[in-house]
Amino acid sequence: MPEGKTLSNMSTTEKQSVLHWKGFAKRVYAATLTEDDEAEELRLERVRKLEADPEEWFKYYFPQFATSPAATFHKEATKRVLNNPEWCEARIWSRELAKSTRTMMEVFYLTLVGHIGKRRKRSPKRCVLLISNSLDNAARLLAPYRSTLERNERILSDYGPQLSDATWTTTEFITDGGIAFRAVGVGQSPRGTRNEEARPDIIIFDDVDTDAECLNPEIVKRKWRWIEEAAIGTRSVSQPTTIIFCGNRIARDSCITRAADIADHTDVINIRDEHGTSAWPEKNSEADIDRVLSQKSYAAQQKEYFNNPVMEGSVFSEMAYKPARPLSEYSMLVCYTDPSYKTTADYKATVLVGRWHGEFHIIKCFLDQATTAQMIEWHYRIMDLAAGCACYFFMEEVFMQDVLIKEMSDAGRRSGRPIPVRGDTRRKPDKFMRIESLLEPLHRNGELYLNEAERHNPHMMRLVEQFCAFAPGGYAHDDGPDAVEGAVWIITQKLAISRHSGIATAARLPNDKRF
Repeated sequence: MPEGKTLSNMSTTEKQSVLHWKGFAKRVYAATLTEDDEAEELRLERVRKLEADPEEWFKYYFPQFATSPAATFHKEATKRVLNNPEWCEARIWSRELAKSTRTMMEVFYLTLVGHIGKRRKRSPKRCVLLISNSLDNAARLLAPYRSTLERNERILSDYGPQLSDATWTTTEFITDGGIAFRAVGVGQSPRGTRNEEARPDIIIFDDVDTDAECLNPEIVKRKWRWIEEAAIGTRSVSQPTTIIFCGNRIARDSCITRAADIADHTDVINIRDEHGTSAWPEKNSEADIDRVLSQKSYAAQQKEYFNNPVMEGSVFSEMAYKPARPLSEYSMLVCYTDPSYKTTADYKATVLVGRWHGEFHIIKCFLDQATTAQMIEWHYRIMDLAAGCACYFFMEEVFMQDVLIKEMSDAGRRSGRPIPVRGDTRRKPDKFMRIESLLEPLHRNGELYLNEAERHNPHMMRLVEQFCAFAPGGYAHDDGPDAVEGAVWIITQKLAISRHSGIATAARLPNDKRF
């Protein structure tokens, strides 16, 4: 509790912080009750074995935190930190991957345990500096450290009482064992932070970036200068220091992004790995992830869970809609597919695009993280929709591999309806340049429309999200816009050839199907 204050004369923020701390302390105490009659020899042997295995040490002393088995990336991160007394690491981990909790358990290991495994001896770290985007948030970051040292019965039993005669506040305290903890907000003065002769030898930066501040490059620049000069400047030149940055990449230019440039190791872990599966399946099931992501826009998903901040509307602003015409009215129809076999986490895209009176209409779209069988089924649905009309089917030639060709051929034999797809053999320039140069002018000039009837179709909604997230140097998925670019390019080329040769486009049978 802040010195000299009671709940009655605290601010709302201070009161909430104290009540949170008290509730947390009660839970820590309840979770860590110990046996009182353990023989001293057995206790020492148990502690020795636990200290030799940090993962077991975490599970024993922090049962309220270590509720799920650690993932491989957790264990590897801990090994790096514990095995390197002089170390700087950037942990760019998604939400729900326990970056703050894992870091906190490591800090306790570094400050309480006098050795690393069974190998080399060392003195515990003695001065911890915790930094967040504001003092209030830094104090909240420090609260579980304080609660643990006050009420964790297992730590108190094995490492002795931690409360000292010095006053403990919500932002600063020193344990009876001589370990100092201090919370600081970005921009405040951390200078002079020390524990007797010891300068900070553990510096933790946790969520120093905010959405609003990252919109202003000058603010990011000033914050980073403070981190480099004032915060990291508190460390000793000669004393090994552990520096850990925790956060997810919420903007292209941010402090966590800049931290990656100076770190000895940068760990980028998304909620799902490169294979499209949960990075921590022991805690986050596929169904749970699907549920959470379904409640967020594509841009929010990418920023919070995939470390991929998207610049919405940087090339394509709000997309335009118009009712599709009867298919017989289109001068040309092209179904174009980007099967995206780079990783299973990519999206497959199949679009039906038509040319009508100088406009390009995206009539139908299938866009999903789908199997090849599902993608083949999309083609049959397009064939049904375009029945009675001449429609070209194209796919990127680079993806038309033997396995895919065989699957499509097998499907054709089973159904008695071969898919008349051919490869797009052009040598494609840079993807961003292709999409921006061909589609952006059409969109800007009112010549590119999405089918109004498909506005709320999840596939078409994904296409809109990918268009709006499309940006230079971005990492957002762009398989949908890439397929649309392919279809528009094919239509443009074929109509140009027809005009040059004087060949009229073929008449089409009436087809009143609308989409």
